[in-house]
This record gives sequence, C-alpha cells and structure tokens, in this order.
Amino acid sequence: MNFDKNTIIGFGLLAILFFGFFWYNNKAQQELLKQEKHVQDSIAHVNAMRAAENPQKLLQDSLHQDSLMKQTSAGNFATAAIGVPRFDTIENEVMKVVFTNKGGRIQSVILKNYKAYNGEDVTLGSAHDTLGYNINTDNNNSANTNNLFFTASDITKNADGSQQIEFKLSDASGQSIVHQFTVLPNNYMVNWNILLQGANRLVNNNQLNFTWIDHAHQVERSAHYERVTSNLCFYEGDNFDYISAKSSHQFEKPISWFSNVQQFFNITLVAKNNFTGGQIEWKRESEDTSRMLFHSTANLQMKLPAENTVSIPMQMYYGPNSYAILKKEAKGMDQIVNLGRSLYAFVRPINLYIIMPVFNFFASFISNYGWVILLLTLFIRLITSPLTYSSYLSGAKMKVLKPELDALKQKFGSDQQGFAMEQMKLYREAGVNPLGGCIPALLQIPIFFALYSFFNSNIALRGQPFLWSKDLSSYDVIARLPFSLPFNFGDHISLFTLTAVLTSFLISFYNMASTPTQDNPALKYMPYIFPFFMLFFFNGLPSALTWYYTVSNTVTLIIQFVIQKKIIDHDKILAKIEQKRKSPKAKTKSKWQERYEQMVESQKKLQELKERTQKKK
Repeated sequence: MNFDKNTIIGFGLLAILFFGFFWYNNKAQQELLKQEKHVQDSIAHVNAMRAAENPQKLLQDSLHQDSLMKQTSAGNFATAAIGVPRFDTIENEVMKVVFTNKGGRIQSVILKNYKAYNGEDVTLGSAHDTLGYNINTDNNNSANTNNLFFTASDITKNADGSQQIEFKLSDASGQSIVHQFTVLPNNYMVNWNILLQGANRLVNNNQLNFTWIDHAHQVERSAHYERVTSNLCFYEGDNFDYISAKSSHQFEKPISWFSNVQQFFNITLVAKNNFTGGQIEWKRESEDTSRMLFHSTANLQMKLPAENTVSIPMQMYYGPNSYAILKKEAKGMDQIVNLGRSLYAFVRPINLYIIMPVFNFFASFISNYGWVILLLTLFIRLITSPLTYSSYLSGAKMKVLKPELDALKQKFGSDQQGFAMEQMKLYREAGVNPLGGCIPALLQIPIFFALYSFFNSNIALRGQPFLWSKDLSSYDVIARLPFSLPFNFGDHISLFTLTAVLTSFLISFYNMASTPTQDNPALKYMPYIFPFFMLFFFNGLPSALTWYYTVSNTVTLIIQFVIQKKIIDHDKILAKIEQKRKSPKAKTKSKWQERYEQMVESQKKLQELKERTQKKK
C-alpha cells in the first residue's frame, strides 16, 4: 500500500482524536466515580448521624424492611409472616412436649424420668433447631414453614387418653396447611399428621422438600465421651445403617426414618410413607469446653400423590435409647442401641441372646446393678469354664514343670531347636497342651467387645451408683488431675481401672512364673505391657466395664490358685513323667507334635549346615 503525505496526516489526526477521546472519557469516569463516592460517603455520614441521634428509629426502619421482605415472601399467606411466638405444652407420664406456633412444630421435649449432668431434666431439642418444608405462597414466591406463624388450636383430650393440638395456615383461595400432633399416654412417640389442601399448588412436581437442622447438647458428665458415642442412624432400603466417621451421606433408596443419636437419647423423624431421597450432613463439635455435641442438617424429599388434598402421616420420637422401647416403635429402630456394628457386628447376637437376657434376669430381683454385673460375670465364667478349665490345668502343670524347663534352658543354652524339642517331649510326657493358654485369651476378645458395646449403650446403668462409683455408665473418679493425659486417660484417676490393671498384672505375673526364664528382655516383659496400656485406655471407660474386668480377673486368679494348690499334685506329675521316661512304650505323638518336631529337626540341620559352611570359609 502506498501512503502519500495527506494519508499520513489523516491517520495522525485520527490517532490524536482517538487518544483524546479515550483520555477525556477516562477522566470523566474518574470524576464520576469521585462524585459517586462523595455521595455514598455523605449518605453514610447522614445515616451515622441519624443512628447516633435516633438508633431506635434506625432499628425500626430495619425491622420494617425485614417485615416487608417476609410479607412479600409469604405471598397469599402474608398474614402469617409476622406474629408473636406462642408456646403450648402437653404432658404425659414420661415427658413434656413444648410446641411453638412459629413453624407449627415441636420445639423441645423434657424427659421427666432422666436427669442431665447438671441435675436438670434431660431436654431434647431447642429453639435453635428447625424442621419444616418449602411451599409456594403465590405464583412468584415461596417460603419455608419454619418462618410462618400458624394459628394454634386449644389442646383436646381424646377418649383413649391421648392429647391433641393443631396448627393451621390458610389463605383466601382455600389453600390450607394443618399440622396435627397427637401425644399418646405413657409414650415417647408423637404422631404428626400433615394435611395439605391445594397440594398441587402448594408444592412443585408433587414433591415435598423437608429440611431438619438439629443441634445436640451435652446431657452426660463427659461431653467428650458423649461426642464419641454420638452418631446418625437411618433405615434406608429396608436396612439399618449409620454414619459416625463420615460427615455426609447421600440417600439412594427410600428412607423410613432418620435419627440424631446421642449416647443414651435420640430424636427420630419417622415417615410412614417413606422419604424418597435426600442427603444428610453432620459435624461433631471439636471444642471440649463447648456443651454442643454435634449439629446435623438433613434435606429429605417425599413424593406426594397427584391430588388436591393430601394427608402425610409422620411421627417424631424424643426419648431414651432403650432397646425394649425402640423395638416397639418403627421397624429397625432397636438397632439405634449399639449392641455391635460393622466390624463388631458378630457380637450383637451374643448381646441379644445371652448377655442381655441374663442381665435382665438378675436385674429383675436385684436392685443394685453392681451386684448384677458381678453375677453376670460369674455366669459368663461358668458357661466358658469347660473351654478354659483344660487350659488352666495345662498352665498349672507348666508351673510345676518350670524347674525342669529352666534346667533344660541352661543345658541347651543358645541351641533353641534342641531346647524346643526337649520342651515338647516334656510337655507330652506331662500331658500339657502348650497352646492351651491361648483359649482364655481368644475367648476374651468377643466377650470384651460384646460387653463394651453393652455397657456403653445400656441406659439402665445410667446414674446407677455402686461402691465408690456414682454412675456405672461412666468412669468413676477417686482423684482429679490438674492436667489431661492423652488417649482415653483424661484428667482423672479411676479406681476400678486401677483394680482391673492390678489384677491383670497379677495374672501376667502368675503366667510368667510358669514359663522358663527368657533371655530376650522384650519377651520377658511383653506380658506386662498390655496391663500398662489398659491404664490409659480403660481410665475413661464406663465403670461397669472396669468393674467386670476386675471381677473376671479375680475369678481367674482364684481358679488358677485352686488348681495349682488343690487339684495339681506336684509329686504325682513328676512321678508320672519319670514313669513315662522309663516305660518302653512311649506315648503316641499327635500329628501336630510330629510335624512340629520334624520342622524343628529340619531347622536344626539347616543351622548345622550353615555353621559348617561358614567354618570352611
């Protein structure tokens, strides 16, 4: 392209014009921003002056604005947007139910038969909790029932002893919402029936969206331990499930009920026609100084029939985690009581069919639960005695043989294979089962986990004193520490834990006295490590469990002492061994003994070959 002088001058003028335009426009915008800022500052200054002169008026203006927004959101139900909170209480033999007209719902429930750690009646629910659903208030607006004031009816009493109250919302077009609550006599379950008139206009796509926000507060002595035992339970797809470690759960199947569960109490929302889906989220409170245990948010959907008038039957349970009570309520609610779950589900049948019936039997004629636990312990030891007796007998025989074992240890020195073979020979001659001592330890595993679940969840133990323990469902305290130790030790010392640890040490000491001297320090002191760790992990456990361990260990010591002193004859065992040694007919070896000796012999030959090879080098 050829540029003459005029063309160049033209492009230059255009460039100057564009530059000038953008410079002027930018300057004008800056001036405009300065003016706007000046106006905003002036308005803020005036508002600040007004607030200083008349803060009440400014508050009223803010409330008026909020009121207008609520009325707009309420649409055809505008008269319900603003109101005065009203509270009604219905009592039966076991609880006081407090209702509020804001949201037309249960605000809280006071349990008459249970006391919190501070001596007050246990209260479930609070003014900070909400439970409601969204409705269409007109063509362009929607509102949550939690924010609307219902009209409350008078409390009526029915012929069956139940009491009833209704909360109603209605508009000029004939749409209405009725929350009907029925409190049954001597029952923790409240029937909640929702009646929707004009349901096809009140909800979209025939779906009702519930939102339940719950804040659980401390009622037990240890907020930390109550948090640990709290969880969310639900019945999804005709199966019980729960979350404890996870923070959320997405429902993929119909949900019959959903429950916020504390250590000994729960609040459960039951849908007779099931929720079709939803999601729950929860979070444990991390601060031990807070009375808050956890807060949860449940968003649950329910499909409604495509009809103008719809009735939605629901229920709400506010009460104890009692197996006998919950089993009579909605299907699967008895599993809220943790008698064994997940990895420990194998102990649930033990609790249901052995421990619980026996415990309840003893409790039916003994009022003190500490003695009930003692009898339960004796019963458990009695039914396991056929399996443990032979092992205790072998252990007693091993103690008799200890001088011979020590002599063999000294004779063979570092020759472990030679010592092992002679040891097995000695055991065979004396009729000792070297693996017999494993049986009591293996039996303790399912029994411990069963009782751990049982004592942690058994509300019958709550507040029950025994000896120096004020509450068998919690740890006992004989001394307070000015600091807190890690794991489960805490800031206290439990005497029942000390007795359990001491008796465990004595058992370890007895068992070590019946085995040959160990050269390896790690093996020598290994049996004493478990009782030491017990001190840290058991110190915060319920005293019912540590009391059980104390009794069980004491019984073990008594049995071993009786067998050793009254049943086992030291001289007879040694004479029997000598007789077998002199007898030309050796006792037939078991298959296991034959394989063990073959293995030891192979290892011995391999070691000798290795030593000869090293010498040649």
